[in-house]
Amino acid sequence: MSGTSTGIRFPAARHVLEAAIAERAFPAAVVEVGNAGQPLWRQAFGRLTFAPDAPPASDDTIFDLASLTKVISTTPLVMQQFERGVLALDDPVAGHLAEWRGEDRADVTLRDLLAHCSGLPAWRAYFRALDGWEMYERAICAEPLEYPPRARSIYSDLDFILLGFIVHGRVPLTERFAMMLSQMGIVEEIQFNPPALWRARTAPTEIDPWRGRLLVGEVHDENAAALGGIAGHAGLFGTAAAVGSYARHLLQILDGRSGVFRRGTLEEFVTRRPDVPGSSRALGWDTMLPTSSCGTLMSGHAFGHTGFTGTSLWIDPVRNVYVVLLTNRVHPNRANDAIKAVRRAVHDAVIGELP
Repeated sequence: MSGTSTGIRFPAARHVLEAAIAERAFPAAVVEVGNAGQPLWRQAFGRLTFAPDAPPASDDTIFDLASLTKVISTTPLVMQQFERGVLALDDPVAGHLAEWRGEDRADVTLRDLLAHCSGLPAWRAYFRALDGWEMYERAICAEPLEYPPRARSIYSDLDFILLGFIVHGRVPLTERFAMMLSQMGIVEEIQFNPPALWRARTAPTEIDPWRGRLLVGEVHDENAAALGGIAGHAGLFGTAAAVGSYARHLLQILDGRSGVFRRGTLEEFVTRRPDVPGSSRALGWDTMLPTSSCGTLMSGHAFGHTGFTGTSLWIDPVRNVYVVLLTNRVHPNRANDAIKAVRRAVHDAVIGELP
């Protein structure tokens, strides 16, 4: 184990992460637990790679946040534009993307993209033949639907790539995101296309067969890479402290304090959509089920998200707690899925140890 600890030490959760490092579930991890007021525990574990002489993970290790981008960037930007009247949740997608045509998808709305029930498939390897916004927009809008809209929910990167295009508008996504962070008062490191200065403390992800190299500070998600590293579904890099600051801001809003959007808006976005059969999805966010990555002990009002590289954020407003867990479980390759059991065990241990 390496790194530093702040506040309550959460020994059971610490043991889970120490064991996970020993069993090579991932080489590096940083956890932060906190409430609306402050972090309660932050600790780093392991080394940036499995090499015995690799730098140790630390509080300020940078991770590829992967699909946490969906709920840290795209979803809150949609929320802001919703409150300003720029977007409406029941706007037809066709009203924002001219390429979205066809009777089978005419009634698909922004709400459906947010809840992963548009009918689009989960993923496509567009990066092998396409690059850039215009090519991706045409391809996704022409993609055959896999099921009738709202008949079910299939978690889909394609939904959020389109949302990224819609939110982008006339102002680059990076500028909108930076403005929102400033409004939240978040000063910790989190951004798209991180600077070279961050590289030495960035946790490597995969030895990528497509690009033929080890990825360090370069987005792991291939479709995000083909979009220049800036996309609605992936692309953010950051520290556990930055993700924790974002989580505290949301808890403060739910506690009635002022923030970058209204409490009622946030409550609407984190409430499970009831009209989609079998779905646990809210708008952008996932919600707590006994089978969720947050384990079994969070309240039924908990909401969160995971990222393919081994990241997660879960927030429980009833218990007034958030848990950030950042790892690079895809190093040296994505075949290792031990993170699934570790996530659940960490969250159950944290909740079980709350005072």
